[in-house]
Amino acid sequence: MSQRPEIRFVALDASASPVVAALVGQDLHMPPALKAMDQKSGGALTRAAKAADFKGRAKSSIEILSPEKLEASRLHLIGTVQSEPAGELDWMRAGSVAYAAIHARKTPTASLFAEAPDKGAPSADELAALLAYGALLRSYNFRKYRTRPARENNNGEAEPEEKSSILYIHCKNPRDAERAFADKLAVAEGVFTARDLINEPANTLGPVEFAARAEELSSLGVEVEVLEPEALEKLGMGALLGVAQGSTRPARVVVMQWHGTKSKRAKPVCIIGKGVVFDSGGLSMKPAAGMEDMKGDMGGAACVVGLMRALAARKAAANVVGIIGLVENMVSGAAQRPGDIVTSMSGQTIEVLNTDAEGRLVLADVIWYAQERFKPRLMVDLATLTGAIMVALGKEHAGLFSNDDKLAADITDAGIATGEKVWRMPLGKAYDKLIDSKNADMKNIGGRFGGAITAAQFIQRFVKDTPWAHLDIAGTALDSPKDELNQSWSSGWGVRLLDRMIADKHEKAEK
Repeated sequence: MSQRPEIRFVALDASASPVVAALVGQDLHMPPALKAMDQKSGGALTRAAKAADFKGRAKSSIEILSPEKLEASRLHLIGTVQSEPAGELDWMRAGSVAYAAIHARKTPTASLFAEAPDKGAPSADELAALLAYGALLRSYNFRKYRTRPARENNNGEAEPEEKSSILYIHCKNPRDAERAFADKLAVAEGVFTARDLINEPANTLGPVEFAARAEELSSLGVEVEVLEPEALEKLGMGALLGVAQGSTRPARVVVMQWHGTKSKRAKPVCIIGKGVVFDSGGLSMKPAAGMEDMKGDMGGAACVVGLMRALAARKAAANVVGIIGLVENMVSGAAQRPGDIVTSMSGQTIEVLNTDAEGRLVLADVIWYAQERFKPRLMVDLATLTGAIMVALGKEHAGLFSNDDKLAADITDAGIATGEKVWRMPLGKAYDKLIDSKNADMKNIGGRFGGAITAAQFIQRFVKDTPWAHLDIAGTALDSPKDELNQSWSSGWGVRLLDRMIADKHEKAEK
């Protein structure tokens, strides 16, 4: 849906493009191709960098226009210097900074030289793949509904929307770099799938339409099954259906299975997503200010679809099941009332004191269903669940709750590697008591304090002895912080994190 560059890996050629970006290291140290260009220009590049007081720091860049004796009309120097040795994320960010610098002006084609200026860089092919990966993630934009141009030229006249450009990644071994990039491209497309779903307005993406988008994964070999209200009623999903009853748009539960191992009987990893396509709050209605953002209350489900796409596209060697509960929480004469008591699929009863604490009701039934049907080796659920998690952690970390230390550590490690960071939060009996109800087995809210924790305690009541983690992504999945790898309202948070966790901890085990 968004305009993205076409990325091509080519051999090193300093005269290949009118717009060039290259990496610069400590003390303006230049890799061979850039050094050759500097020498050809009589040192003009070095002089321009010094005149601009450019130190080559990471995330910085300068633009040199029409450098002397060079074919390039624009040359961008991209800094890489930082206090600690550069890692995978740092090279991705360098690629994203290069892409942003190049596309600050309209550019149909450009070249990025994948040569490291200093020691400590990954192999040449991996460096090229990481730079391309970062550039691709940065390129995302959502313009599906734009009918007017985004820019005006210097005369105040409208310019047409920029077409997808070509970004040439110059490297020593283009074929090796392309192979190294293949899996990263698959994950990037999964991230874009999640971003597209979350950015989509709620009037065009209800539960039925969302389920149809998930069914498109069947073309990649994912086995997709859509459960409609009649099936959900037979299963006894009273908690989920109670949320959906105020909307004219019927609920759906979508089951996506990727069989990546030789044995289909091997216990799967199960990833579960909250999919409230729009959350008005129900009769416990949200304030009008900011309610438009509630089109993104299906960020967990969007992540699951994006993840399943990524796993299938790169043919992950793991059995993974993705399950999403899709509902719309609306106000009507049929809507759930505060004080209603519903019976979940587990048989446990829930007193609904606040209809805006609806995501946990959806997860309660879907998590129980996942355990009953698939007997998974572990479960991870993602949900834009509470504003309380943002009070605790801001928007830099997602809240991590878990009943299993190893699973929590695996997710934390993957978060550090991908930059999709998590922070582990507590669970305990004292918090659990706060959701006890006099009228039912439990209530769906626990009071003013510790709201993210009592929400997680509620979900845990539907977890048996399966290793489980809950990710509260309210602060990271929508209205996301802008950074080098994401400039969108929706980050697609969680796709890269869980893909890495599965790759590192479960595919290697299968192999």
